[in-house]
Amino acid sequence: MKLKDKVVVVTGATSGIGEACARIFGNEGAAVFITGRSQVKLDNSLLHLQKAGILCAGLVCNAAEEEENKAMVEEVMRHFGRIDILINNAGISMRALFEDLDLKVFRQVMDINFWGTVYATKYALPEILRNKGSIVGVSSINGFRGTPARTAYTASKYAMNGFLESLRTEVMKKGVHVLVACPGFTASNIRNQALTADGSIQKESPRDESKMMRAEEVAGFILKATLNKKRDLILTREGKLAHFLNKWVPGIMDKVVYNHMAKEKDSPFK
Repeated sequence: MKLKDKVVVVTGATSGIGEACARIFGNEGAAVFITGRSQVKLDNSLLHLQKAGILCAGLVCNAAEEEENKAMVEEVMRHFGRIDILINNAGISMRALFEDLDLKVFRQVMDINFWGTVYATKYALPEILRNKGSIVGVSSINGFRGTPARTAYTASKYAMNGFLESLRTEVMKKGVHVLVACPGFTASNIRNQALTADGSIQKESPRDESKMMRAEEVAGFILKATLNKKRDLILTREGKLAHFLNKWVPGIMDKVVYNHMAKEKDSPFK
């Protein structure tokens, strides 16, 4: 029980990586506070955590809204009295060519993925400083390497990475740990819920989810990296290779990424 008496906050924890993180951190003894946008899904996730013997609570919270993030942190403090680890997981994806993309979709993705991380971190930071805790950003390989038809998603993850890198340097002598976790393709609900050019939901993943890393595996790596106070976590062989090659042969990677993404089902570009 490595996290006994610790309190972990996980945003966007009603499915996928967030839900898996809540479960695996809870299994290590932490009290877990989760958020989600649906009361029904939130209640269902809390029920599963309770059945696993995990002390938990939650609140419906739209990551894109500053005041809701502030209220969320206040509720965690009212309920548990402390925050030791914040896992910024809430996120949304998109899939459309930029020339076709309604800018409201771009803003929506940035508001949830980037500003959601900023808001939650801003209001949780005083407690994390006090407890010399950890801030985790669940980013993406897209935070290092852009992919076509994901301009807004890529921009949001680059922004998240830069924000957390800068913050890490600010708090490095105050005992606070900052982890940027970049999973590769992970089997989750994010592609099913991805936004299209006009903001409608994609509904069906364009990729074979059965060949991807499971959310539970990702959560396990995030737990280990948090306990070991790692700086960065890049997952999957494909993800590590993309990160390496993009640093040394970016021109070649442009062609590789284009050809790879063009093979997706119903790709908007060929």
